[in-house]
Amino acid sequence: MTSIHQAAVYDSDERFLAMALPFISDGLAKGDPVLVVTTSANLDLLSDALGRDGRRVDYAETAFLGRRPVQRTTAFHRYWRRRGPEAPYGGHVRVIAEPMWIGRSPRDMLSWQRMESVLNLLMEGTNLWMICPYDARVLEPRLMTAARRTHPVLLEDGATVPCPEYTAPVDFVRECDAVPLPQPPAEAVSLRAESLQALRSFVSDQASFLGLTRDRATLLAVAVNEVATHLDPPVTAHLWERFGAITCQIHRPAGGLTDPLAGFVPPSPSSGPGDGLWIARQLCDRLDIHHDQGGCAVQLHVPSARAEELRQSRKY
Repeated sequence: MTSIHQAAVYDSDERFLAMALPFISDGLAKGDPVLVVTTSANLDLLSDALGRDGRRVDYAETAFLGRRPVQRTTAFHRYWRRRGPEAPYGGHVRVIAEPMWIGRSPRDMLSWQRMESVLNLLMEGTNLWMICPYDARVLEPRLMTAARRTHPVLLEDGATVPCPEYTAPVDFVRECDAVPLPQPPAEAVSLRAESLQALRSFVSDQASFLGLTRDRATLLAVAVNEVATHLDPPVTAHLWERFGAITCQIHRPAGGLTDPLAGFVPPSPSSGPGDGLWIARQLCDRLDIHHDQGGCAVQLHVPSARAEELRQSRKY
């Protein structure tokens, strides 16, 4: 099986359709499963252009298919496993996957760029053909530069152009993980944890003190535990609250999380020790990693009590 991972920059509705329609129509004609994940505006464009054929396309609005990178990669992996057997011999599972960049913090954007690079490894051994559209009307030029570094090929006016800036995922992830994390504030509570049990108790108690329900505090402790398992205590833990989020940082002077796929592959009956990191990424809004000569630091972010209350209120 051969996978294909392409980026496509567009600056008008016409150029978006010129990229997407041939890809979708050719896939439908060949019997390939097709999934389109893009903005609501682009979904309307495609619905009008495809007419009745639109009923044969799976689709989702990009804002609702995984708020976090690991949720997005898990959704694509599960779609491939579910629909892949339906593809004809030599065919592909086709996906148009447009991330939602607007409104994200710089750290969020870095996490999504990291994911775009990791997808090149996750797609190995599959028949996924993925095009990632980038809207030049609203995105900063640096995101276009990152697109050329995280995709081997650029799709331009129907032609494929190799990206000379493409960076091997291991190297790109290493660059991402070298970006320093924000330092714990002065009011952060700290503990040098000699054991996982001590670490779990510290995180659960402090998160509860900051207002999280016992269940939410326990889930954060579980996520921190799964990360710390790979860092091998003793570790130093810091926990604090900032606007909208509670953050726990764990640091170890040596070692680290060096596998770029760690925590991105959904568990399976034959999975190995990376399952716990996948669970940790599922339980947190964001998980940031930093490596340097001082060791490895990991920050796990979950909604604060007030942010969680507001999220729940918006569901009704």
